[in-house]
Amino acid sequence: MTLSHSLAKAYFVTTKPILIKAALNYAGVGFLALLSALPYRLVVLFGYGLGAIAARIPGKRNRVVKTNLRLCFPQLSNSEIDAIANDHWKLLGRSIAERGIIWLGSAQAVSNMIEVRSAVDLRDQKPRILVNMHFTGIEGSIVISALAAERGWPRTSGLFQRMKNSFFNQRIIRWRNRFGGNAIDRQGNLLALIREIRKGNLIILAPDLDLGLRDSVFVPFFGIPTNTITAVSRLALIAQAEVCMMVTTLLPDRSRYCCAISKPIDGFPSEDAIADAARLNAIYEAEIRQHVAEYYWVHKRFKNRPNGQASPY
Repeated sequence: MTLSHSLAKAYFVTTKPILIKAALNYAGVGFLALLSALPYRLVVLFGYGLGAIAARIPGKRNRVVKTNLRLCFPQLSNSEIDAIANDHWKLLGRSIAERGIIWLGSAQAVSNMIEVRSAVDLRDQKPRILVNMHFTGIEGSIVISALAAERGWPRTSGLFQRMKNSFFNQRIIRWRNRFGGNAIDRQGNLLALIREIRKGNLIILAPDLDLGLRDSVFVPFFGIPTNTITAVSRLALIAQAEVCMMVTTLLPDRSRYCCAISKPIDGFPSEDAIADAARLNAIYEAEIRQHVAEYYWVHKRFKNRPNGQASPY
């Protein structure tokens, strides 16, 4: 084998995985674009089918879903848990399919998927934090951004978690910001959030996840000591901001979504960050009980345990 042949072979071997990954990335973007162009009803049906398939595949995430449901609803039978889990996977599949519209669709297309009901006037530019729980539906920051120009709402800023896939990481940031929103890196950007609040812009936080032990406390959630961040309370106290719940769930007929923004939580924040975290968890729990299958049960909400206890997963 000649030197040139050896070099060519080595080049092919080292670049093949890169080329395959690039092809898959661009194929993913193309598929999202296709979904954004389809009639919404077809997108929903495709998503339900995707979720129904996922529900039947034994795997770690299926176990996580059922473990979470059993921990939170110990009174339910196995058949009841299975029914909720299956419905959850269908709704999660729908949410994934809807990403094409959410990330690539027009403002009108996003608007057609959802109605916003707000108990506060979002145009008043008061210092305000919206707490957006992790239901399976639409990303709250994109919804508000898509409707902002039409309704005179201020700019929306939300935190994002960096993805391992740098190709999609940059694109998703751009897609989330395409209506004038502002995606802020979750890591160490407290000052950026405070500046946005003081400018009268909306901050949307989704704190109902186990994000590690830093700046977190164990407070009850469905009667279980649960690792819960205190960032909402601390940020609201520093910025002198009111805190409203922002809950996005399906309408009763499941034709589209409703984004409900509450009045400011009375007496929140207090001087006690632990009590505030427990209070938010109680609010989350009440909302989840009304829309059980729609909550984000695939997340390992109880992975960190107090006093060295073993993870239930």
